[in-house]
Amino acid sequence: MLRTPLCDLLGIELPIVAAPMGPSISGPELAAAVSNAGGLGIVSFGANPPPLLRRLVERVRELTDRPFGVNYLLPFTMPEQLDVCVELRVPVLSTFWGDPAPYVGAAHDAGLKVLHQVGSVADARRAVDAGVDAVIAQGAEAGGHVAGGVATMVLVPRVVDAIAPVPVIAAGGIGDARGVVAALSLGAAGVALGTRFLATAEAAAHAVHKERVVAATEEDTALTTMFGGGWPDAPHRALRTPFVAQWLGRGQQDDQPVIGESSFAGERIPVRRFWAVPPSADATGDVASMALLAGQAAGLVDRVEPAGDVVRRLAEGVERIVRELAGLVR
Repeated sequence: MLRTPLCDLLGIELPIVAAPMGPSISGPELAAAVSNAGGLGIVSFGANPPPLLRRLVERVRELTDRPFGVNYLLPFTMPEQLDVCVELRVPVLSTFWGDPAPYVGAAHDAGLKVLHQVGSVADARRAVDAGVDAVIAQGAEAGGHVAGGVATMVLVPRVVDAIAPVPVIAAGGIGDARGVVAALSLGAAGVALGTRFLATAEAAAHAVHKERVVAATEEDTALTTMFGGGWPDAPHRALRTPFVAQWLGRGQQDDQPVIGESSFAGERIPVRRFWAVPPSADATGDVASMALLAGQAAGLVDRVEPAGDVVRRLAEGVERIVRELAGLVR
């Protein structure tokens, strides 16, 4: 069975993490499905107020008795939202885009493990100095908001060397078992996949979003700051839809008319053009012109399927590839 030190650290069977996709794509159903298959599912906190966040955590626990996590985007997080996870003793706290130092102590006191996502060696070192238990090294191929400009193939071994023996989880451009083996060969103790899990039955992404991911190639994404409404100057990778192709390179626009509605933080809100987050599953209006975030691994996704099947196929594929590679050594 595929097993690394990350499995022992987090109490999971397989070193496969479902990267959080927000604000609502990574909900309880997706997190539980991945955890039940032996990996680590992570729920996006989605700017939810504490009562709603509490219900999300309770729902995950109704669906699985395995370890899972909750992810926080630190610029949009209030202390009372983090307090929910500490109080409920969520096994894993995942953080991104900020300094995790103020939260690590309380999390550890409650028995939580802390993962922090970075896009550079310098940020990885700062995260380790803050006391995190593992670092997610996100290459620029990743979908959604991207913290750095270095490709996964280069970033991961650099981070591994810089912070050893702290475990590193590779993210960005990983969509099948070959990518998992490559990440492990670079020294990673695990992998985090987002785009591959977006195209699953349990992901709470809009149907248009899933369809576009399945149809996309590795060349059909763009790294941009176009969708900066609500989160300006934060680079992100999105599908190169006709809308994106039309506006790419024009810079941030002042004209932001309402183009639909989406669910956000437990409420229905109007979606303006260039809003920063992807449409919810029940979004209405011009969904195809919203932020359909996805990574270059979209080229490796050819169908929507159950998340548990994705986890199992990844694990089986890794074992097969490792055996084949071992046969090359004489």
